[in-house]
Amino acid sequence: MRAVTALSVVVLASAGIGHALVTGLDSGIARVDAFKDMKNRPAAGHGMNVLLVGTDGRDKITERERQAYKLGGAPCHCTDTIMIVHISQDRDRASVVSLPRDSYAELPAHVDQSTGEPHHAHPVKLNAAYAEGGPQLTVRTVEAMTHVKIDHYLEVDFASFMRTVDVLGGVTVCTPTTLKDSYTGLDLAPGDHTLTGGQALQYVRARHVDGASDLGRMQRQQRFMAALIERATSSGVLLNPMRFRDVTRAVLGSVRADAGFGTNELLDLGRAMRNFSPSSSEFTTVPIGQMGFVVNGIGSTLKWDKAKADRLFAALREDKPLAPVRAKHVPAATTVEVAPSSIRVRVENGTGTAGLGRKVDAALASTGFATTRQPATAPHPVPRTVISYDPRWDRSARSLAVALPGSELRPVPGQGAVLRVTAGPDFKDVHKVKGPDTAQPDSPVVHGDEVVCTGKT
Repeated sequence: MRAVTALSVVVLASAGIGHALVTGLDSGIARVDAFKDMKNRPAAGHGMNVLLVGTDGRDKITERERQAYKLGGAPCHCTDTIMIVHISQDRDRASVVSLPRDSYAELPAHVDQSTGEPHHAHPVKLNAAYAEGGPQLTVRTVEAMTHVKIDHYLEVDFASFMRTVDVLGGVTVCTPTTLKDSYTGLDLAPGDHTLTGGQALQYVRARHVDGASDLGRMQRQQRFMAALIERATSSGVLLNPMRFRDVTRAVLGSVRADAGFGTNELLDLGRAMRNFSPSSSEFTTVPIGQMGFVVNGIGSTLKWDKAKADRLFAALREDKPLAPVRAKHVPAATTVEVAPSSIRVRVENGTGTAGLGRKVDAALASTGFATTRQPATAPHPVPRTVISYDPRWDRSARSLAVALPGSELRPVPGQGAVLRVTAGPDFKDVHKVKGPDTAQPDSPVVHGDEVVCTGKT
């Protein structure tokens, strides 16, 4: 989850600034030999593959931050997030694939870095690779599972994550649902929120806000990564050499990387990625074939869907987009709490405009809402669109409100399960929405501009 920060090392390099400003920045990076004596590696593909690993590192934070953001406990220097970031050869696309920490994996034969004891190949959860053999065994295991050659290794921690977000001036995320997690202290109401570094850390760490656990958390991490890219590309950081230097220093201060990732790589990416944007990025999670795959001595794991995973990683090797090319100017659907098909709606025309009720009813029905198809005339005109609802169906009301930006939510105890939309003169169109998909084991591929805030909540 803290690996979100390391992407900014790549993305923020798009400033293309002068060599003098970045020379020496890479001297502050702690180096690790993640590729020492590695043999029988996958063939190199096209583009560049970066393995991003998020570690604990809470020993570098202050006591105030530890208490404010519920980061108690001893640092474990372990990893619970692994992502592959593929930068296309023409440098106009980034594809991010999350690898769940509980993925079923088979470690190659190796020597335990803490005990010096040799181990034969054996099954584990994927995050155990770092605990047993550090960065090198993590790279070997990922390459064995994906057949994707890793070109660079980046490792970040809590401190780097928080500093990066704060130097950027905060990152804005949007949520159609309440997000509350007592374990991390996250508490967000539906809507847009500009998060500071510590708040952002709570957001990407939270895994108790719904029943999707780690899979849901990975989707929020991907959303945050897209928001981070948008913030970096829209705030002027990439065009301001001094601000770029300050942000890069904040990131690199707590990063470990392979010896091959340095100033020249930053400048090369910078020159190539000037036009990088959220729409240039795409995010997904490796397809899961079996949830709760129990292994003796290991416990419950996530077993990948081999056929689908093979196709996904073949696309990375061949430098192809993970999702089909989208038609231009098609608005992306916003994910809401309740699927539109489960929300019953009666439409009334609250204006003097003939036919407005039929127009609103048809638009909501085409978006998937279960309208009555019998619009009526409201008893009284309204100055703006109103959604009247029984408080027992508040989640449905909030979901409907996302489809009708600017509408007023009006609770009416005892109204029942059917929501009432009184269309006002402010009505323009219906925003496309879709139901939650966090429970689906096979995560869809989404582009960055599909998951960043649009100003409509």
